[in-house]
Amino acid sequence: MNDASNIRALDWVDRYLPASLRPYARLARLSRPIGTWLLLFPCWWSITLAGPKGFAPDLKLVVLFAIGALVMRGAGCTVNDIADRDFDAKVARTATRPLASGALSLKQALVFLALQLLVGFVILIQLPFFAILLGVASLALVAAYPFMKRITWWPQAFLGLTFNWGALLGWAAVTGDLAAAPVWLYVGGLFWTLFYDTIYAHQDKDDDALIGVKSTARRLGADTKKWLSGFGALVVLCFGAALLSAGSGFAAYLALAGVAMHLAWQLYDVDIDDGPDCDAKFRSNRFIGWILFLGIIVDRL
Repeated sequence: MNDASNIRALDWVDRYLPASLRPYARLARLSRPIGTWLLLFPCWWSITLAGPKGFAPDLKLVVLFAIGALVMRGAGCTVNDIADRDFDAKVARTATRPLASGALSLKQALVFLALQLLVGFVILIQLPFFAILLGVASLALVAAYPFMKRITWWPQAFLGLTFNWGALLGWAAVTGDLAAAPVWLYVGGLFWTLFYDTIYAHQDKDDDALIGVKSTARRLGADTKKWLSGFGALVVLCFGAALLSAGSGFAAYLALAGVAMHLAWQLYDVDIDDGPDCDAKFRSNRFIGWILFLGIIVDRL
């Protein structure tokens, strides 16, 4: 694989999987786990905040949501690649994706999508009824997201609505309802996605301009860092409101300070005209997820 694709040559997919399965692993982005982490952390944060003080988060839910995030992230990538297969073939970073390159047919991708959705459904039906309804509602966002880059300069905002749904779902899985804390967490996650995915989108801004794909990277241009500072501030404020609503203590707020410092470092250090640096900063957001998750766990205990 070439460097532009963000796929390392001879990674674990190439080394350990049979040739017939490799295109499916690539389609689900199994060798690029950062997307799964970014989808999973809002779920884990919410599950932990919703649980009783003095106890660790429900291990069964932690595992179920981990599997669900892996499967549904793969399903989302499959939907995205089905919708974007013609665009992807024209962009250096995405030209080697299985559908764009012809390694998989559209029919094969659709069958794979159905299997992933089936696994996701099996996980979902183990949750309370209200959580099941929330999970089903998220499918509309998953289906609509790939088309947003054709009609709005803010597809990253729509991705935020989609990727952070777990903040609502995780709380509902524990309590059977919603409250202010998961809503604040969801809104904060929206701005977090705007922050990290705008950085990510700067990798493709030249190719996107050539083929007519819209993004916040293209919309904000040279003013990106000014907007990122606003997004970052709103992340911290909304996450702080979520912690306050959930009755959190010192350890959680200390973790939030760590989140703020990491966002500030990204803002200061990122070079929006350097594709590899944008990708590295994007992937570093997994540390934000771990910092806040561990801080909430310590606080609840």
